[in-house]
Amino acid sequence: MAEGEDLQTFTSIMDALVRISTSMKNMERELVCPVCKEMYKQPLALPCAHNVCHVCASEVLLQHGHLYCDPTSEPTSPAATPSTRSPRLGRRAVPKPDRLDRLLKSGFGTYPGRKRGAVHPQTVSFPCPACQRDVDLGERGLGSLFRNLTLERVVERYRQTINISAAIMCQFCKPPQLEATKGCTECKSSFCNECFKLYHPWGTQKAQHEPTPPTLTFRPKGLMCPEHKEEVTHYCKTCQRLVCQLCRVRRTHTSHKITPVLSAYQALREKLTKSLAYILSSQDTVQTQIAELEETVKHTEVNGSQAKEEVSQLIQGLCAMLEEKRATLLQAIEECQQERLASLHGQIREHQAMLENSGMVGYAQEVLKETDHPCFVQAAKQLHNRILRATDSLQSFRPAANASFSHFQLDVSRELKLLTDLAFIRAPEAPVIDTQRTYTYDQIFLCWRLPQHSPPAWHYTVEFRKTDAKAKGLKLWQRREEVRGTCALVEYLDTDSVYVLRVKGYNKAGFGDYSEDIYLHTPPAPVLNFFLDNRWGFNRDRLAISKDQRAVRSVPGIPMLFAAERLMTSCHLSIDLVIGDVAITQGKSYWACCVDPSSYLVKVGVGLESKLQEWFQVPQDVVSPRYDPDSGHDSGAEDTTVEAPPPYAFLTIGMGKILLSHGSALTSRDPNGCTVPLPPRIGICLDYEQGKVSFYDAVSFRELWECGVDCSGPVCPAFCFIGGGALHLQELVANKQERKVTIGNFAKLD
Repeated sequence: MAEGEDLQTFTSIMDALVRISTSMKNMERELVCPVCKEMYKQPLALPCAHNVCHVCASEVLLQHGHLYCDPTSEPTSPAATPSTRSPRLGRRAVPKPDRLDRLLKSGFGTYPGRKRGAVHPQTVSFPCPACQRDVDLGERGLGSLFRNLTLERVVERYRQTINISAAIMCQFCKPPQLEATKGCTECKSSFCNECFKLYHPWGTQKAQHEPTPPTLTFRPKGLMCPEHKEEVTHYCKTCQRLVCQLCRVRRTHTSHKITPVLSAYQALREKLTKSLAYILSSQDTVQTQIAELEETVKHTEVNGSQAKEEVSQLIQGLCAMLEEKRATLLQAIEECQQERLASLHGQIREHQAMLENSGMVGYAQEVLKETDHPCFVQAAKQLHNRILRATDSLQSFRPAANASFSHFQLDVSRELKLLTDLAFIRAPEAPVIDTQRTYTYDQIFLCWRLPQHSPPAWHYTVEFRKTDAKAKGLKLWQRREEVRGTCALVEYLDTDSVYVLRVKGYNKAGFGDYSEDIYLHTPPAPVLNFFLDNRWGFNRDRLAISKDQRAVRSVPGIPMLFAAERLMTSCHLSIDLVIGDVAITQGKSYWACCVDPSSYLVKVGVGLESKLQEWFQVPQDVVSPRYDPDSGHDSGAEDTTVEAPPPYAFLTIGMGKILLSHGSALTSRDPNGCTVPLPPRIGICLDYEQGKVSFYDAVSFRELWECGVDCSGPVCPAFCFIGGGALHLQELVANKQERKVTIGNFAKLD
């Protein structure tokens, strides 16, 4: 039983040692200098948050033509011996002292980092080997960097861990050396008891040196300012740098946020502890992500090989097609060449027959010797035809075939350009939202386009979500895939809400980048769809309603001209009124209209149906088109003794401006006047139960004005004209003919 417990204890101890050894081996990666690939010795903290050995930094600066202080100026100590290096790593090449001496004696510079031959101080740029960026070290170069004492302590503890049995020997004993029992920070050496007494005799200044435990690395007791050699006491948050008392009062830190180093220590330690605790508590997540990354690596290797194979097959196919085309073209040239050669050879044979010693000439000469007339005629007839052909060929000589093959030349410039431009398919670039065509009404009508030189997209994915400042977390994106065309409708939206939308394209190369997010505000109430009533009441001589009953134009004509001529005689002008074909009896309703900026005077609003009918029976008159009985808004007769709401309320618009009352909620208007520019669309929202009507900029949904209205009976939308003008009601998004897709039945993103 005891043997089993001892075996279990031994096994647990060995497992712990293995875990410690593995952890220490992994930690060694953090303790290796990126330049020399050995453990840090006197590491310097660079401004980019990386570290490098002092000697390595000096060597790097030398290679880039900068002068630095001799690293051997540090007091010689056992810390510089090869025995202090990592047992797993090779030795570092020590810089040649003669080269450093020549540079130091040349007289250039007085501190680390001075450029050779520089007359004026220059800032030193240090190429960080870790992040591959040039780090500005200032005018003092390496002399402005802090020594990373914490990293030195970690390196020392690591060395002690991997060299548990290695004892620190006295540096002053004659062989055989004794084990060191004391160390001296001032002397930067380790001693045995006898040597410590010998080198620190009583009655001398060295006797006051305080002994410390033996060590191979000696460092200052505290972090010192590299410029003033004073202990650092504060931390500059603006510069993110430790400072001493002298640095604190310098002009360079004027108006900087400086805190005691204790506060910075506590805050940073707390943050580091929390971050480390989170990482340690998320080890399962880390392992899961590592497994996912390893799986991604496998897929990357497989997909990369597959892509290479596909490209190779395509190129081989192109090569095969080119080879087939080459054979066809060469065959055509060969056939033409053989045909021409045959013709030329035949012509050569014909001309050779005309030579003196040729057969045809000799035969003709023999025929001429014939004295029998009938026989001569019989033989010479056929021969004479051949002689005539030869004579004609001789007199009109021309080769039977052209030796040029210029019409067999190929123009491959287009193909070469195509091959030069042959590249992998690129995914579509981020679409650009068309803000001129995108708007919100009963639904969201979203339009976009691709940049000019973007690869084409097969289809698009539209994503959107509702933003809620009060919600703790962000809502999931809702999306619809495979949207054809460059516009889409988004349905089933909440009123008085803000939605954020984005779009991305897709083609064979995959999805491209998202467009910039666009935020759209929905109307404050459900949209009321109605038409202009053309059956009764309005003046047909001065008002013209469109066939679809969604637009109206005021045409004053001759009566307005006569009235304008007699304005100085107090001639009264009539207000032309047109109303909607619906009456509101409950709830909240919203509608929008566009007013022509060139309109002289237009009023949009609401009114009691009964009062509007009375208006039609007895038209209202004003002395002048600029008549304004209640600071820009017709809200019924003003009676200071009766607090009943007015029967109608109108927003006055004229000459591209909106006339606001002094009680307007708009704060950005001109304080000396009461007008604001006319927006592209005006929105009207009626709250029947509350008896209020609000006017909005229908693009940004900024409230322009709000007032009360009598809702004791049915209320109708109403529009008034004085002089020339025009407006049209906002068309419902659902009725747009250019509709491409309706987004409904939303699917949530994973």
